[in-house]
Amino acid sequence: MTAQPPPRLTRLLEAVLGVGTDLDLRAVLRHIVDGAAELTDAGCAALTVADPGEGGLAEIRTPGPDPVPETAARLRVPILVHDEEFGELWLAGRPGAGPFTVEDEQLLRVLATQAGISIGNARLYETARQRERWIEGAAAVTTALLTEEGAVDALTTVAERARLLAGASAGVILHPTAEGGMEIVTASTPDDPDGIVGATIEPGSPVLEQLLGGEPVFIADSATDPRMTTHVRHRFGPSMMLPLQASGRLIGTLALPRRRGERPYTDLERLLATQFASQAALALVLADARRGRERLAVYEDRDRIARDLHDLVVQRLFATGMMLESTQRRPGARDVRDILVRAGDELRSTVQEVRTAIFALQQSPADPPTGLRGRVLRETASAAPRLGFPPSTHFRGAVDTRVPDRVADPLLAALRHALADASARPDVSRVEVTVDTPATAPGDRDGVRLTVFDDGRTGGDEGQGTTVTWWSPL
Repeated sequence: MTAQPPPRLTRLLEAVLGVGTDLDLRAVLRHIVDGAAELTDAGCAALTVADPGEGGLAEIRTPGPDPVPETAARLRVPILVHDEEFGELWLAGRPGAGPFTVEDEQLLRVLATQAGISIGNARLYETARQRERWIEGAAAVTTALLTEEGAVDALTTVAERARLLAGASAGVILHPTAEGGMEIVTASTPDDPDGIVGATIEPGSPVLEQLLGGEPVFIADSATDPRMTTHVRHRFGPSMMLPLQASGRLIGTLALPRRRGERPYTDLERLLATQFASQAALALVLADARRGRERLAVYEDRDRIARDLHDLVVQRLFATGMMLESTQRRPGARDVRDILVRAGDELRSTVQEVRTAIFALQQSPADPPTGLRGRVLRETASAAPRLGFPPSTHFRGAVDTRVPDRVADPLLAALRHALADASARPDVSRVEVTVDTPATAPGDRDGVRLTVFDDGRTGGDEGQGTTVTWWSPL
């Protein structure tokens, strides 16, 4: 005996239950289309969405042949979500079953009513999920910004997290320029990053006026919008440009462009991204203030240490050296005099090293070194990891005021080369760097002398060490 198909009411109940079993919007729409086709024995079923930006969908259809001609039997029913038309469910083609009947339309309308309820639930669920993701993302950014050190790292964190949350092709941070425009300073993009950092929005752009006024800008197509002036705009389509503003202060702009042809941003995504930008801006301000307090505390501590070294150590060493020199001038054994001479030399060397340490403490660690003394110290500090120990550095004379940049640059190049050679020699345990000015040369010309000594082995020599000397007139 051939099995009879289930009654139509039973099939309707199964279709209604199938529509309500999922909270994912795309899955709900798929259940609606499949249920409508099975309920009416239609050869083709599709659901067209009134707003193509709704979930990135335009149409859902059953697998099978292409749409049938307009002359074929068709049945259309709107789907309403809270009295708002979400889309239209249509059926076509009933091979061997004739045209659609009034009963088919009634059943389809019942299914469409339940579909509207299920779509509304899926929308609410998706909205809640999106809000949760953006809230968690904003919290993660705040935590990261308050624990990271560098300002550039902080901006990259904001750009990267926002890109992932928005499903954008790039996350971009722009800063105002001195000329009145805006420049991209940070970009997070997994593909085609070339040329993005450094791109500018020229002064006078309508987009720029809105951003500088603290207003977000939403772009439907960056490539064709006349307001967009950057040379990379042709790569992107829908975009959001959100001011990073806190306490009336404009820090910059967060831009989240998508590729051309990708779906536009929904109203909810625009709202959530705007809220994220506001919280990220506040976190950036707090992080900058925290770093400022930490730098101030470090500077105060370094200044205290420098004062202690100068007031306690240097003065005592200097006084001890004077005592030794006075003892040296008294009549006595020659060997005692030699010992005192060596002790005095050691004390002078120690004073120079302590003064160098004081200068390094007074130099801001975040700023590039100024003057020859600071630049030499930076080079020797950079060589320490290769050598396995920090070189001993001495300065004699007013090296910062007497040595001009045209002489300092080649001196640093010679120092860099000498330190590299020293690190390549075996058994190096001590490196001494001395910068001396004025250092006279044949002809009694004033100049600056660089001396780099290391105690490593050279060829068959052992214990002799290597001394490199470089001199230049001032």
